[in-house]
Amino acid sequence: METNELLKKRFRELARKSYENNHYTFTGFLGMADMACFYELERELAFASYKVWGGSEMCERVMVRFGNEEELGFEEGFPIACIMVRPLAAKFADTLTHRDFLGAVVSLGIERSTLGDILVVDNKGYIFCLESMADFIIENLTRVRHTSVLCRRTKEIPETVCGDRQEIRIQVSSERIDGVLAKAFGLSRSEVSSLFGQKKVFVDGRICENSSRTLKGGEKVSARGFGKFEYMGQQNLSKKGKINAVILMYGKKGGI
Repeated sequence: METNELLKKRFRELARKSYENNHYTFTGFLGMADMACFYELERELAFASYKVWGGSEMCERVMVRFGNEEELGFEEGFPIACIMVRPLAAKFADTLTHRDFLGAVVSLGIERSTLGDILVVDNKGYIFCLESMADFIIENLTRVRHTSVLCRRTKEIPETVCGDRQEIRIQVSSERIDGVLAKAFGLSRSEVSSLFGQKKVFVDGRICENSSRTLKGGEKVSARGFGKFEYMGQQNLSKKGKINAVILMYGKKGGI
């Protein structure tokens, strides 16, 4: 059985258990390709309400929770913890990257499904993980590269991470997604076509294979390997009839 089929089977089981037993069920952390697999089942699983969350609106790796307060009569939050990892002695610390933090965590033998995004700001890492793994990481993550670090739980994510979006004005002939992508990331037509062919383009978490799709204001577009932006829509037309539009480019960050 293919990996996608196993994943779909898991989604079906969690949705059924939530619906039949009247309690919340949760997936592990899912990447964009996993979420695309989930959205393929959206109609089939319509009997079970769901919510998607990764710990912050910036997170691309997310969990799916089946069940809601209206149906079950109580609210249960996502079992997600955020761990802030900082150098013990900032003066002597290496310059740490997303790859450094990820490598240090993975070396602890932790499964990928228990880890969400890792956001990096001011040489500190903010690691989203399952609540059940938080204490283990805090106790065992003592070094990142050659730098000794201190870990602690935090609920405060710096605004420089959560709000790191740059407003960019672009000019396109239409609001087709391929043209907007090309302008957003400085890509050629063939490069954009290749992204669609390799199923690396996502709109609001769903795989987009239609390169001529018209974007709507507020939709979030991700291109694996290039980045993510929110399309804010058409502002006006140029004298030559071109569309002046605005996108919010998400700041550089690491996702795993």
